[in-house]
Amino acid sequence: MGYTALYRKFRPQEFEDVKGQEHIVTTLKNQIKADRIGHAYLFCGTRGTGKTTIAKILAKAVNCEHPVDGSPCNSCKTCMAINEGTSMNVIEIDAASNNGVDNIREIREEVAYRPTTGKYKVYIIDEVHMLSTGAFNALLKTLEEPPSYVIFILATTEVHKIPITILSRCQRYDFRRITAETIAARLQELMEKEGYDVEEKAIRYIAKVADGSMRDALSLLDQCIAFYLGETLTYEKVLENLGAVDTEVFSRLLRQILQQNTAGTIKTLDDIIIQGRELGQFVTDFIWYLRNLLLISTSEHPEEAVDVSAENLERMKEESKMLDAETLMRYIRIFSELSNQIKYASQKRVLVEIALIKLCQPVMETNLDSLYDRVRVLEEKMEKGVMVQSTTARPYEEISIEDTGESVLEEEIIKPEKAAPEDLQYIKKNWKAIIRDTKGLLQQMLLDSIPKYDGNTGEPILYVEFQNFLAQTCIDNSDNLEMLKNAVRKKIGKDVEIKMILKSSETGQGRSGLAEISVDDLIHKNINMEVTVENMEEE
Repeated sequence: MGYTALYRKFRPQEFEDVKGQEHIVTTLKNQIKADRIGHAYLFCGTRGTGKTTIAKILAKAVNCEHPVDGSPCNSCKTCMAINEGTSMNVIEIDAASNNGVDNIREIREEVAYRPTTGKYKVYIIDEVHMLSTGAFNALLKTLEEPPSYVIFILATTEVHKIPITILSRCQRYDFRRITAETIAARLQELMEKEGYDVEEKAIRYIAKVADGSMRDALSLLDQCIAFYLGETLTYEKVLENLGAVDTEVFSRLLRQILQQNTAGTIKTLDDIIIQGRELGQFVTDFIWYLRNLLLISTSEHPEEAVDVSAENLERMKEESKMLDAETLMRYIRIFSELSNQIKYASQKRVLVEIALIKLCQPVMETNLDSLYDRVRVLEEKMEKGVMVQSTTARPYEEISIEDTGESVLEEEIIKPEKAAPEDLQYIKKNWKAIIRDTKGLLQQMLLDSIPKYDGNTGEPILYVEFQNFLAQTCIDNSDNLEMLKNAVRKKIGKDVEIKMILKSSETGQGRSGLAEISVDDLIHKNINMEVTVENMEEE
């Protein structure tokens, strides 16, 4: 006989062999011992957690001639026939390819016939959520009141797609993800049986990558053993075979990010790619590394929070003190967004490089959680006496820091100029471009607003008249006024006094005396000379 994959060779044949689903195993065994067997079961959970395996064991147990403590004996004729797949009492149906009404009608016709041997006919319908609406409807009556000798076992990974009418007719069992410790213990046990020499650290890594799936763990282990057949399977060999990255690389990468060493981080990424590592796996593992750092920094007993070696734990404790929890959460957010994008991207390397540059240069982001990182960078520079420069060239003055005794250069604060009447025309010309620098509800309301000025006084005060009464919430929020001022300041380089008003719903007008800003009238009104206004194209 040819080679059998590990996950098939070591598929549990009795309830005692099932790992990580004790809550389900105990319930089913008690039902069998008390002869309280249900007529319909629904097994739901992620892939590789034992749904089909337990379904087959249950089918054997209810038909076994000599059950042992609720488990099948695996030695009687019925058990052996089910194990070999020749039993007529256990019918497995793949709902992904047999999802029509006609397929369910065949089942309804078959249940009318009693089993030739054994007590029960057991129908195991895998991936039952793939059935069509018509097929579900055809199954309803049979599922609710099947003959006494029929048991239905439905298995699915997407329970939310199953109609409530089906759910209400079944006993539901939720399969949990299997812990990495349980998977590692099972793999170690099987490797001793097979006589393979596998390093414990390698087994623990495979168990973690399997993400709660015993079948995935066995498949990955099978793959690695086949690649290094006859050799000791080490942690480094598993990393190489799975295209993963060692934690030491993550440590070096994080320290380069904290130092804002953009060139160094890109060089590290280049080395990872040259080694043939898979970028999707790299992103996932780096998120996991950052998650462990976050747990260490926020836990009183970090030894219990993360599962790493003592050497790695000490290094990670040191790194967790280098940055605060808010910065770590920002890093995790950026890479979590990247993990969703990279699955279908054609230029994966570019996306990863952009994410790393964002981490190195927090000034590139304007959201709140990047501010913590920017403050950290500025504090480090001030402690080292490094000159802090802004994006525009301005004079600097020297100040002393009493705590460090060092002198640093701090930017001299220069307030922007006040706006002149002619600046209002520039604002009018570029009103849409200014709106684009705002966001949220304010931006939506500004699209229907009208920039105006006081025709009585001619003062350079910008009145923003909203046409929609919903804009009152924007007016009441002082942050929106500051956001608009910043957008205007960014465009013209000057401070403009702005007043936000709401058009009256009764008169259809806003404040009296206000007029729309035109190209020439405002300047002629305030400057008694001919002025040529350049045509400025709107951005």
